[in-house]
Amino acid sequence: MRRIFQEDSTAVRGQKFLSMVEERQAAGNAIRTDEWKTVLEELQIGRASFYAMRNKLLGAGLISIKNKEYRLSGQFSKDLIDMARWWWTAVLDQSEESL
Repeated sequence: MRRIFQEDSTAVRGQKFLSMVEERQAAGNAIRTDEWKTVLEELQIGRASFYAMRNKLLGAGLISIKNKEYRLSGQFSKDLIDMARWWWTAVLDQSEESL
């Protein structure tokens, strides 16, 4: 989280929001985008700060919005795999099969 956010307090809020998304998604009651006021209160954050944080999480591939609901996204994991493969083959000059 600290690679995405400059301030520790924002990183903590980002982690808390991800946990909220995960818990609600697992319970079958995903956080809807129109619940933003409740989320702001729970995170103790302003509207502009929330949307800036949310947009960074979306851009990083950690969350997605589908049918107006926040969901955890696997895109971040896919990007990590791609970066690891590139590093292994291009930078370390190893064969992809040995990864």
